[in-house]
Amino acid sequence: MSATLLVGEGALSEGEIQVAGEEFRHLFRARRLTVGEGVRVVDGLGRARFSTVLRVSRSAAVLEVGEDAPSNEPSRRVEILVGALRPQRASWLVEKATEVGVYAVRFIASERAPRRFGTKTLERLCRVARSAVEQSGRARLPEISGVHKWTEVAELIDGLESRWVLEPGHTTETQFRTPGKKSVALLVGPEGGFSAGEKSLLEEQGCRPSGLGPRILRVETAALVGAAALLVGVEAGRGKCVSSSVDTL
Repeated sequence: MSATLLVGEGALSEGEIQVAGEEFRHLFRARRLTVGEGVRVVDGLGRARFSTVLRVSRSAAVLEVGEDAPSNEPSRRVEILVGALRPQRASWLVEKATEVGVYAVRFIASERAPRRFGTKTLERLCRVARSAVEQSGRARLPEISGVHKWTEVAELIDGLESRWVLEPGHTTETQFRTPGKKSVALLVGPEGGFSAGEKSLLEEQGCRPSGLGPRILRVETAALVGAAALLVGVEAGRGKCVSSSVDTL
């Protein structure tokens, strides 16, 4: 498939899909797709189907929806809960986390990161995620939410089977051991890490500490590297883990 297009919920059940506006300009003006070429269409919920360009006019195109396509989604659900970042750094994290297959990015307020996002900032982050879904060929649009109050953390990670918290400079032999775990929470504190009181609460919630080596990484870098480590060894889209553990880097 030459391109992936994120469409509305329910659109995959239709025989034809009309493409207009910015999506039309991107696919049929910038990328110059023509009649007969293929487009993989996804609904943001994990479903994907093949389609073929049926007609192209001056301002719109029509796709004929065909058979099911691979979702390209990892079988492990990884959710990042990270101390609220400045908008530009948050945007970078959302884009890259979407590309590697993260299920959700949730920004949280903490003692050392009391920042709040305005409505426009969150909307912009969601647009970044949508674009990254199409660029990377995913089928699921990750959940982008926050900034959540610290008191909401316990509820946010409830039900996730494995829970890890990254600590700056943590250099013990602790590993991301998640054999058979289908859902994982990765908590990443702000610059300087979580406070002692916050660490105590996370410990009560079953969050195990780990690190990424002796170097101090930026918050968004640590979050991305940690998430990628948790996804390594998971065979994309097949519901099968091919490795039982991943060493910290």
